[in-house]
Amino acid sequence: MGFVMYSAAHIAGLLAALAVFTLIIVFRRPLRQPKLNRAFRYGLAIILFCCEASLQLSYVLEHNWDIGSMPFQLCSLMLLLSVVMLISNHKGLYSILFFLGSMGALQALLTPNLDETFPQFRYFNFFIAHICIIGAALFITVVERFRPTFRSVLVAWIWLHLLAIPAAVTNLVTGTTNFMFLAGKPETASLLDLLAPWPWYLLQLEFIVIFICMLLFGFTKLVDRLYRSKRT
Repeated sequence: MGFVMYSAAHIAGLLAALAVFTLIIVFRRPLRQPKLNRAFRYGLAIILFCCEASLQLSYVLEHNWDIGSMPFQLCSLMLLLSVVMLISNHKGLYSILFFLGSMGALQALLTPNLDETFPQFRYFNFFIAHICIIGAALFITVVERFRPTFRSVLVAWIWLHLLAIPAAVTNLVTGTTNFMFLAGKPETASLLDLLAPWPWYLLQLEFIVIFICMLLFGFTKLVDRLYRSKRT
């Protein structure tokens, strides 16, 4: 039996995500202690790296690896970027992960492009990877206290297009891949089904990306204002 959206398996994955995000928020102050902070960052980076490494290994062992297995999907790229950011603590990567990682992984969790369900390997791999991507974005926000600016929205938007270049080139050259869903909508149900047919939905996505980034930007500003008013 394949994965069914909003089945018990899907709801369980979403509840697990909510639990992880809640724990990061609740324990944000202890996680600022240098030793615990470093242990958490390295631990999360290891989990993310193992998710991608084990996925690639599964393709090889099942004799299914091909050019479509390359990590050129947005969430795969954000996973690798998260690993680099968590290990190096490079603040220059914060805005890219905060906007693109949150946006891509949240959409994936809500409408998974998944063909295996509980208790199969790719079910666990999918949910652990995407939960940890958002977890990394949440970590830099509530623990490291990163706050996006209007400039960081622009930086993330530019990086999205730069990251789309290898995906688009591979799609064009092979004619068989659909990295970042640039060549067509996913076969499973997704939010893209609400948009126009290809290629017009790509233009619509430009406006949607800007809107979501501004929404995330405004949300952090609102939360900060509410938090300050509560303290006073």
